[in-house]
Amino acid sequence: MLLPATEAGAGTGARRRGHLTEVALIGIAAIWGLTFVMVQDAIALIPPMAFLGYRFTSAGLVVALVFGRGLRRLSWSGWRAGALMSVWLTAGYITQTLGLARTTASNAGFITGLFVVLTPVFGAVLLGQRAGAPAWAAAGASTVGLFLLSGAGKDVSLIGDGLVVLTACSFALHILATDRAVERYDVGSLLGVQLLGCGVFCLAVAGLSGDLEVPRAAPVWSALAVTSLLATALGFFVQTYAQRHAPPARTALILASEPAFAGLFAFLLNGETLTIAGWIGALLIMTAIVAVELIPYLRTRGPLPEG
Repeated sequence: MLLPATEAGAGTGARRRGHLTEVALIGIAAIWGLTFVMVQDAIALIPPMAFLGYRFTSAGLVVALVFGRGLRRLSWSGWRAGALMSVWLTAGYITQTLGLARTTASNAGFITGLFVVLTPVFGAVLLGQRAGAPAWAAAGASTVGLFLLSGAGKDVSLIGDGLVVLTACSFALHILATDRAVERYDVGSLLGVQLLGCGVFCLAVAGLSGDLEVPRAAPVWSALAVTSLLATALGFFVQTYAQRHAPPARTALILASEPAFAGLFAFLLNGETLTIAGWIGALLIMTAIVAVELIPYLRTRGPLPEG
């Protein structure tokens, strides 16, 4: 059946916005994957806590400028909720950055992606939420994948990969804390509290330990620009816009490609390669991530909506 001209135009506009949003999401997922290599190079030239302090303070200031009115109106309970979210966010990025100094960018990318699998598991264990058989199966598959990716019991990077496992755990707890907070408070204001809290904490630690120094090397400045402005501030805006204008299943699937981009850029820029066991492990982890993201939508909404 042909639509009236106005409805057809509106439908075309919606489809165009949907396609542009998906392209933007792919770009953000690629940027997130690229940051693993950039951060690894940067922290070889500047202390990790100083880098994190500069990254998140600058990103927090950008978000605070945009959501300044919401921050001023945020209640004390909202600030407390944002502070709790900031604790898990800070723990996640500290362990990830320290882990990147001790493991490969590709391993860090795939292991960080495990937070998608861990979120429903932690929700079931800590909050009594129903995880479902697919979530537990994905957790089992990703555990095997982690074992294979980390060396299958031979050259396991216990410290590096172990720190990034803590990253995945922290990000999963951050999501659970976020799910509760966003129902009551403005999302942009909460993000500003989190980023500024993370940045100020890292700057304080760097200052107390004598590691606070002005960035001088070009790789550090480029990493700060990409991670703070593009990966954090712009990434949040794109993801928020996508949640309003793109099908949730497509959004989840595209963002789940971040570990794959991390592996790709680690190969292209640093020449990192995986063993056969490592590739199998990475495939298991990616399969688990995609399954956890998509199965709930496929069960309740049928096939993926067409663009």
